[in-house]
Amino acid sequence: MLQFTTVGQDYPEKRASGERASDFGEIARSFAVAKAEEQSSRCSQCGVPYCSTHCPLHNHIPDWLRLTAEGRLREAYELSNATSTMPEICGRICPQDRLCEGNCVIEFSGHGAVTIGSVEKFITDTAWEEGWVEPLTPGPARGQSIGVIGAGPAGLTVADLMRSHGYDVHVYDRHDRMGGLLVYGIPGFKLEKHVVQRRVDRLAAGGVVFHHGFEVGRDATLAELRTRHDAVVICTGVYKPRAIKAPGVGAAGVVEALDYLTASNRKGFGDAVPAYDDGTLNATGKHVVVVGGGDTAMDCVRTAVRQGAASVRCLYRRDRANMPGSQREVKNAEEEGVEFVWLAAPEAFHDSAGAVAGVQVTKMRLGEADASGRRAPEVDPAGGYRLDADLVVKALGFDPEELPRLFGAPALTVTRWGTVRIDHKSMMTSMDGVFAAGDIVRGASLVVWAVRDGRDVSERIHGWLKAKAKTAQREAA
Repeated sequence: MLQFTTVGQDYPEKRASGERASDFGEIARSFAVAKAEEQSSRCSQCGVPYCSTHCPLHNHIPDWLRLTAEGRLREAYELSNATSTMPEICGRICPQDRLCEGNCVIEFSGHGAVTIGSVEKFITDTAWEEGWVEPLTPGPARGQSIGVIGAGPAGLTVADLMRSHGYDVHVYDRHDRMGGLLVYGIPGFKLEKHVVQRRVDRLAAGGVVFHHGFEVGRDATLAELRTRHDAVVICTGVYKPRAIKAPGVGAAGVVEALDYLTASNRKGFGDAVPAYDDGTLNATGKHVVVVGGGDTAMDCVRTAVRQGAASVRCLYRRDRANMPGSQREVKNAEEEGVEFVWLAAPEAFHDSAGAVAGVQVTKMRLGEADASGRRAPEVDPAGGYRLDADLVVKALGFDPEELPRLFGAPALTVTRWGTVRIDHKSMMTSMDGVFAAGDIVRGASLVVWAVRDGRDVSERIHGWLKAKAKTAQREAA
């Protein structure tokens, strides 16, 4: 270890921008064993591992880096797997530049962070290849069941951990495939879909029952699910797109980011997607403007490049230093030909015969810092200009849907932001035996936080159900 003074930082080789922009395969090749060992050996094994502290899962990062450097890959995998239900997924899509790697001690010293995410991906991909990923083995049957609403990262984590404890687990999701945004929101160039599917297959083989195309409120109310199960956990995520209030926003060709990404991912699966085939959700040959500066916006611009757009611009109201998305994703997008238009916001949308033809842009400037710590954008009186566009994708983030109304559960209380209100000690909602975790509680966030929340709520539900079972035994006696 401690080789950072003699061994330079080196990420897995990325495919050439021209090559990778022509398909939806992941852009980076995997480490070879020798390279993974070499890069792991750069870890300083510091006394206070800020990488672990700033990981929502508090992964044992220095420990599995040391094991990897020593060639003890199976032990490294087992240690990585001890804190995360999907380490190879987090290794691919976590914004390591803002979390573990961004807080690496040797990064602060100017030597460049250890390539933690790439090593994490390598460890677990190797485990799958070598057969070290063990089947999900249920614990002794408890005679109690869990209903999980939503099959995204939080829901899949709950299913994994609660089935391991011996509970019967049923997962309800409105889509025809399990995985939530992992499957339909995140493009394949960041996360190839077989990586998610093998996790789902492992759960199904372990006895988790998946109910596809199931909408709570349509196929059963929340109250009905409560009668079927001893506990219910809401892990729906947040899917309601934030709106743009500007003239012309209703023109054809102004579309929602999630609709656009879902259509692209479905096409990749080989599904029939009429809105893609008729050009509504297809960027081929079009001048595309994406509005937003988060990771969803980066997914949209890079998808448009792969669909063969004539041009792709990203419009963001702050500057590069104040954008919420990963700087690595911005760099990848720029390499692939995306043009970023900083300090710019849409004022109106021009249309021609009802279809969008351009975006009227207002110049912005940065004022004082807001509550988030970033400098707040304000209109620059210098004026604006027009950008031609025949496809505009709105990627301004997501808010919660109105779950009390959708679920037919007026007793389910929410916060003023629409997120489900929970007791943060028990993680139970206002309804007895109904818990909640993930984005539907904390708001739109990261996959790694959803995994963490799924892990935490599983612990709370397990304790609550054990107490419930003991009470029932005493009453029966």
